[in-house]
Amino acid sequence: MPVPFQLSTPPAVLDDLRARLRATRWPDQPEDAGWSLGTDVGYLRELVAYWADGFDWPAREKELARFPHFRLTLGGLGIHFVHARAAGPALPLILSHGWPDSFWRYTKVIDLLTDPGAHGADPADAFDVIVPDMPGYGYSDRPAGAALDSIAVAGLWAELMAVLGYQRFGAAGGDIGSHVSRYLALDHPDRVVAVHRTDAGLPAPGTDPAELTVAEREWLAGAAGWGAAEGAYAAMHRTKPQTAAVGLTDSPAGLAAWIVEKMRSWSDGSFFTEDQVLTNVMIYWLTGTIGSSMRMYRANAAIPPAQLARRVEVPSGFALFPADIVRPPRAWLDRTANTVRVTEPARGGHFAAFEEPELYAAELREFFRPYRGAAR
Repeated sequence: MPVPFQLSTPPAVLDDLRARLRATRWPDQPEDAGWSLGTDVGYLRELVAYWADGFDWPAREKELARFPHFRLTLGGLGIHFVHARAAGPALPLILSHGWPDSFWRYTKVIDLLTDPGAHGADPADAFDVIVPDMPGYGYSDRPAGAALDSIAVAGLWAELMAVLGYQRFGAAGGDIGSHVSRYLALDHPDRVVAVHRTDAGLPAPGTDPAELTVAEREWLAGAAGWGAAEGAYAAMHRTKPQTAAVGLTDSPAGLAAWIVEKMRSWSDGSFFTEDQVLTNVMIYWLTGTIGSSMRMYRANAAIPPAQLARRVEVPSGFALFPADIVRPPRAWLDRTANTVRVTEPARGGHFAAFEEPELYAAELREFFRPYRGAAR
């Protein structure tokens, strides 16, 4: 059964972190390079200085700890999750995060979803919200052997929802969490009433481009171009994650550089505050999960093409935020899922639930409204 979990960091761990930050050995950077070659060293120097001498992690940890945290053993692994219940009748909703984040991605929307009436929305749209850390991420255990792929994680989430007493529920997610939500719908269609995603994956290897529409082929060409310019991180994750994991686990400045560049380039231009960036990075630092999180890319790369080609028949909704990466055309959404709703919000990017929590919460309320009766 689930047991309460307390977020708590020993002072000695913070002392060690500050010492490492102050001893950072900095690389050079060509003049006027900015962010064009990766993380801007000038920005990172300022961030690291603030991390060492200004960032108040105990205060940020206290903010995170206000949610009801639990741990539960599933498949031999300790799984951390937030379980926030609405005051009255509600639709159970499991939210799955991606990389490079954790349950942190959804911390701004939990209150909006559990208590919509307090935020100017219809109280009848309330959710019981479950936000787990995937194995190898956040405060969940790191698998001792090979990383779990999205199919296996979806199986764990189905088991988690059963343990919590939810036989029927909604699922939503983005990035890797989108794939986990997809497999929840594929493998447990009798339990998932509807699934909401912010992306839709790429065609399985071997797909004949001639079978695709012009819009789909143009989208694939754009995705290939994006991969050539921006996809080096994913190639490293899929092939040699342990090489990068050594440096990123040892150096907090290196860890921040690896994560912050993605937070910046995948967001909607306004970027995050230093405290928001560092809260996300701190969870990776304290739990030592950068290596285990990257290894999930390798596991997912080994998923058989036949699995990738399956069509989701559970009612599916998509919110395509303008600053997200590799946004699919409607033809692809209809080809791969029983698509009943597609929206293009005015703002937001890859981390939409954190960047634009009000917009994201409204999307979920509206999409799941017709399916609430199916969960009772």
